[in-house]
Amino acid sequence: MPEGHSVHRIARQFDRNIVGRRVSASSPQGRFAEGAALLDGREAASVRAVGKQMFLEFDGDLWLRVHLGMYGAWDFAGEILVDPTIASANGRMGQTNQRGTDLAAASDSPVFDMAGENSLASIGAPRRARGRVRMSEQTRGLDEEDLADWPPPVVGQVRLRLLTDTTCADLRGPTACELQSPDQVQATIAKLGPDPLVDDPTAGEERFTAIVRRKPTPIGLLLMDQSVVSGIGNVYRAELLYRALLDPHTPGKLVPEGVVRDIWRDWVRLLRIGVQTGQMMTMDDLDAEAYRRAMAHRDDRHWVYHRAGLPCRVCGTEIVLEEMASRTLYWCPSCQK
Repeated sequence: MPEGHSVHRIARQFDRNIVGRRVSASSPQGRFAEGAALLDGREAASVRAVGKQMFLEFDGDLWLRVHLGMYGAWDFAGEILVDPTIASANGRMGQTNQRGTDLAAASDSPVFDMAGENSLASIGAPRRARGRVRMSEQTRGLDEEDLADWPPPVVGQVRLRLLTDTTCADLRGPTACELQSPDQVQATIAKLGPDPLVDDPTAGEERFTAIVRRKPTPIGLLLMDQSVVSGIGNVYRAELLYRALLDPHTPGKLVPEGVVRDIWRDWVRLLRIGVQTGQMMTMDDLDAEAYRRAMAHRDDRHWVYHRAGLPCRVCGTEIVLEEMASRTLYWCPSCQK
């Protein structure tokens, strides 16, 4: 499932390429035909991401709410203006990793994520990007060659297509795609836990800590509860708990307050890294070559996630895979006591 960093990256794509422009909206699949008809011809006014949900505002006080769920993704085609604060399509990262590794040497050639996780052409459930994508730092129109096959052909089951003169955004496989009024948007957001990129980090820490510390629910479940904290999914849950050396089964109210606060602060940090790089990088203190491998391959960037049966990177104990509330959980029973 796309986690919070992906949704914030999508929102930034929309802010630079769709907001402020009038769109043609359609539902090639047909499942959102009525909603698309209401959006067609309107100007996108603003966009915001909260946790795993994105809210795109249109003139006339009409909002589009999208929750990608397990399989959803946005595919972009045409001219795409790249947010300079996040990784570009060829996978180049920022200037430093989370603890200061100099990436000047590591960025001499492109770094590609083999799963497509950092692609600016398709963000969400990993998949190969479809169609031709032009990455651009400056506004310019499509040339004659582009216009010859514009708009791009519809491929597969597209729930919603939003089209400007130069950019196409196709939504596939979302869990939720609906229109909301401003009051409905506020009601939806009010049910969500704090998001470090939306809420004041200090206020978010207090809210998160207070909720966790009064719950008898295992911390491994609380981190996945979007009413407790927004944006955390399977990957970040496993990695945050390992980095805190915390048993996933520990009731929230028994987790020391200092540890709860450390988890929140770690989430603030990891989410920002995820938005910048496009990948859920959760390992620290890597040299340039190790960082390059980690950016290219998921198996090289996590402590415990997706490592069932493999030795813990620190103590050598076999990483355990279990089911917790119908979701897979990875953890080290030795380090996380």
